[in-house]
Amino acid sequence: MTPKSLVLTVVALGIASTALAQVKPEDEIRFRQSVMNVVGRCFGPMIGMAQEKIPYNAEVVAKNTNIIQTVIGLHWKSFGPGTEKGAPTKADLKIWSETAKFNDLADKVQQEVGRLSQTVKGGDEKAIKAAIGDLGKACKSCHDDFRLKEVRT
Repeated sequence: MTPKSLVLTVVALGIASTALAQVKPEDEIRFRQSVMNVVGRCFGPMIGMAQEKIPYNAEVVAKNTNIIQTVIGLHWKSFGPGTEKGAPTKADLKIWSETAKFNDLADKVQQEVGRLSQTVKGGDEKAIKAAIGDLGKACKSCHDDFRLKEVRT
């Protein structure tokens, strides 16, 4: 599956999930996992570039940033009431008891994605690498607080 078709599939699932009045919790869990899979696949090479572990490629950064910006907001609503169980997940139950903190961290991730997108348009490699690092920190803070190391059922 190409990155473009993967994104289109995730977007279609997002539209379909909001169109249904009664979505099963296991479907929401799988949906948010799919979105995070796309984000991770796009972000991984960018982190490697920011850490100078792989050569910098402006085209890859621009393409992957666009994909992340397109899909990053799709999964936040999939953490709604009743979606804390239903399928294996690494989502910590604190998401549903510390909703304000979770939402604040989600907003920070959204802001950093937007900032990265603007920085990519400027074309300054050093600034882009710094923005990638800032997004990585925002993602990590949410994962540190709300993602379990082991899958729970």
